[in-house]
Amino acid sequence: MRVHVDQPVEALATLAGRLRAVGVVPVVELPAVELAVPLAEALVAGGLPCVEITLRTPAALLGLESIRSRFPDILLGAGTVLSTEQVDHAVFAGADFIVSPGTNPRLVEHCLAKGVAILPGVCTPSEIETARSYGLRALKFFPAEPMGGAAFLRALCGPYRDVEFVPTGGITAAVLPDYLAIPQVPACGGSWMVKPELLRAGAFDRVMALAEEATEIVGRSR
Repeated sequence: MRVHVDQPVEALATLAGRLRAVGVVPVVELPAVELAVPLAEALVAGGLPCVEITLRTPAALLGLESIRSRFPDILLGAGTVLSTEQVDHAVFAGADFIVSPGTNPRLVEHCLAKGVAILPGVCTPSEIETARSYGLRALKFFPAEPMGGAAFLRALCGPYRDVEFVPTGGITAAVLPDYLAIPQVPACGGSWMVKPELLRAGAFDRVMALAEEATEIVGRSR
């Protein structure tokens, strides 16, 4: 049976507000568990108390646990979630929200049934309508730049005025203002300030500086 809600569950409404408060979600492919806390420390020091750890590496779940333990109030997401089992593991590890590349009905239903906030990926009107049919009003627009960037997203916002989009995919500091200028964009996901090579090199001062730059862009764009 399809799980449906007329409005987003409380977790989803809370998530949208917290996303708008930060403006940028650093999207991380974590190379090693021991890098998780220094990474989070650098982001928080740079004004970005938010991070999405993608489940693309063996370090991801333990990284989520480490960050949650050190920063109880950080906005913590689990990305590239592809199965209901991963949802459960990520939530147990401390994730506040789930991010998936596409709109998988089974995944969405699982999250809604458990009251877990999810940002499913969409990039076409049909996918947006599928997500809306579940009552979801905050979605990940992915892959943002390859699909046509801010101009394409503006066109989608026309008919779907009750939806907020979190663009992710190919976004850099240079194009960030274009997306944040769209009223229906509470935040953008990006990896330019948390590239794996920066983490492997221990360049957390650079991560902090890039986080500060992103925070300044958010402030200027709103």
